[in-house]
Amino acid sequence: MRVLVVEDEEQLADTIARGLRLHAIAVDVAYDGQDALEMAAYVDYDVVVLDRDLPEVHGDDVCRELTGKNEHGRILMLTAAGQIRDRVDGLSMGADDYLTKPFAFAELVARIRTLARRSPRSAPSVLERAGIRLDPARRTVTRDGREIALNRKEFDVLRVLLRADGDLVSSAELRRSVWDEYAEAGTGVLRVTITSLRKKLGAPSVIENVPGRGYRF
Repeated sequence: MRVLVVEDEEQLADTIARGLRLHAIAVDVAYDGQDALEMAAYVDYDVVVLDRDLPEVHGDDVCRELTGKNEHGRILMLTAAGQIRDRVDGLSMGADDYLTKPFAFAELVARIRTLARRSPRSAPSVLERAGIRLDPARRTVTRDGREIALNRKEFDVLRVLLRADGDLVSSAELRRSVWDEYAEAGTGVLRVTITSLRKKLGAPSVIENVPGRGYRF
């Protein structure tokens, strides 16, 4: 399970993230709404824990933006605005659940796990390019009909590159999209993953390295 915590109170955000990691949940953190939207554009989060009163882009607008797309995860609004009207407004924007501050951490974990178990609103689209077909729902990859066995990181790197549809993806963006931000994901790890992915996909090579900038399909 992968969760995005969006909270402008950095100490609270980091405390929530540490607690969730103790429950074997991969967590990324955004401290404002703009970063949250950029991160969600590249990562398929199972659950987004979203504060409402955010800088840059308000939490309500983040919620509307994410719920307007078919591939977003479930949204749990976590906010101090706890009146009935506030909860109704949040749910009306498309949030799947609403938890007010202060909260019991055990309840937060339980709500996140419950949301993650729910069926997604729609199946992710199959990605196809240059004879390569990636099915996110079945987590399968084929090239010209030949099945290719990829590990989880290779699969996720390929998915990000296919989604970019030929546009350049920086090394930093690939690391942030595929690895938990606290995981070991330096340049060397990414390079090894790309090398292995190229080998498994076979010739001709479909992943181009742009030195000093990143990769593109």
